[in-house]
Amino acid sequence: MAILDTFIVLVAAPAIQSGLHASDADIQLIMAGYQLTYAVALITGARLGDLFGRRRLFAIGMGLFTLSSVACAAAPNADMLIAARLVQGLSAAAMFPQVFAMIQVLVPAQQRPKAFSALGAVIGSSTIIGQLLGGALIQANLFGSSWRPVFWVNVPIGLVTLLLVARWVPESRAAEARGLDLRGASVLTVALAMLVVPLIEGRQAGWPLWTWLSLAGSLLLFVVFAAVERGVDGRGGSPLLQLRLLKQRPFAVGMTLVIIAYAGINSFFLVLSLTLQDGLGQSALGAGLVYTPLALAFFAASISAGRLARHGRTVLQVGALAGGVGYVVTICIALLAGHSLSAWALTPGLLLIGAGNGLLVTPLLNAVLSQIGPGEVGMASGVLSTGQQVGGALGVAAIGVIYYNYLGTAAHPSVAEFGHAFAMAALFNVTLAVAISALLPVLPRAKKAAS
Repeated sequence: MAILDTFIVLVAAPAIQSGLHASDADIQLIMAGYQLTYAVALITGARLGDLFGRRRLFAIGMGLFTLSSVACAAAPNADMLIAARLVQGLSAAAMFPQVFAMIQVLVPAQQRPKAFSALGAVIGSSTIIGQLLGGALIQANLFGSSWRPVFWVNVPIGLVTLLLVARWVPESRAAEARGLDLRGASVLTVALAMLVVPLIEGRQAGWPLWTWLSLAGSLLLFVVFAAVERGVDGRGGSPLLQLRLLKQRPFAVGMTLVIIAYAGINSFFLVLSLTLQDGLGQSALGAGLVYTPLALAFFAASISAGRLARHGRTVLQVGALAGGVGYVVTICIALLAGHSLSAWALTPGLLLIGAGNGLLVTPLLNAVLSQIGPGEVGMASGVLSTGQQVGGALGVAAIGVIYYNYLGTAAHPSVAEFGHAFAMAALFNVTLAVAISALLPVLPRAKKAAS
C-alpha cells in the first residue's frame, strides 16, 4: 500500500486534475506531498515503534492510512486531497519501517532470507501494480467515479490487514529505548525536508536558486543533527539515531548499495514511462502492461533469491551483472530501432533488468540488517527505508536532467529522438550497475554476517 500509492497517483494525475479542476501546482503537491511526509518521517516512525511497540505502530499507521485513503477518495477539492495525502505519507512512515524490524526480530535467522525475498517481491511488484491498477481503474470509470477508486482500493486491504495483524503478529519493542529524542527528530525532519523537496521539485522547476540553497542548508543541518545526537548519547539518553550504526562497515556499505540500487530502479522507471507514453503513444494502462514482463521477472527472481541464500554475496553479484546487461540490451534496442521502435521490442532488456533487480535488491535488504542487534534494528530499519526514498529521489533528479537534455526543445520530438534520449539516460543506469558491482566485494559475506 505504501509503495503502490506513490505510483498509482502518477497514473491518475490527469484524471484528478480534470475532475477537481486542480492547477499544475496542486497536482505537484498531491504527488510530492505524500513522498515528502513519507520520506522525512521514516526514521522517527521507526523509533516510535522501538518505544511503543512495532505491532502497535504498524496498526496505527495502517489504520490512519486507511482513514486517510477514505479522505482522499471523498475529497471535494484539491486542497482537501493535498491535506489527506500529507497524512497518508505520515501514516506510511509509521507502518513501513516496522516491517523490516519485525522480520529481523521475530523471524528465525534461517528463515529470514525467505521472508526478505517475499518482502522484496512485494516492494518491486508494487511499483508495477500501481501503474497497472491505476490505469485499469481510471479506464473502467467505475460508477462514473473517475479517479476515486485508486484510493478506495486501499480500504478493504487496510481493514483485512488490521484483522490479520491483531490475530497473527506478536508485539516487540527495543528494551533500551527510553524516550523519543524530540530535538533530534525536529532537526532531522527539517534536514530531510530540505534535502528531499528540491530533489522532488527541482527538475520541473528548472533548478532555481532556492533548490541549491535548500540542498546546501540540508548538509549543514545534518552536521547539526550529528552534534545533537552525540550530545544526547553522551548524557546517557536515547538518541533518535545511534551514530555508531553508520560506522559499522556492513551497514554503511549496505546502505550505500541500497541508495544506489533505488536510484537506478526509480530513475529507469521514470524515463521508461515517459518514453512509452509521450514517445510511443501508450496509454497509462498500455504502459503498465509493457512493465508486466519486468514485474514477473522481478517477482520470480525475488522468490528465488530466498532459496539461493546459501550462495551469499554471489547472488547479489549475479543480480548486478544481469541488471547491467539488461540496461545495455535496452540501450542497443532503442538506438538500433530508430523510428521503428515499439514498446514490446524492449521486452528482452526489461526481463533481464527485472530478474537482476530481484536477485540484487531482495537479498540486499537482509544483508544490510543481518548484523544489527535487536536494540538497534528499529532505527536501522528507519534509516534503510529513508535510504530507499532518498536514493530514488536522487536518481530521478539526475536522470531527468540527462533525459530532457538529450530530448531537446523540439515541440514534437520523433520516436527516434525519444528512443535516443531514453538510451542516453539509461547509460546512467549502466553506470550505477557498475558502481554496485564494484562495491559488492566490500560487503561482508552473508555466512559471516549470519554467524
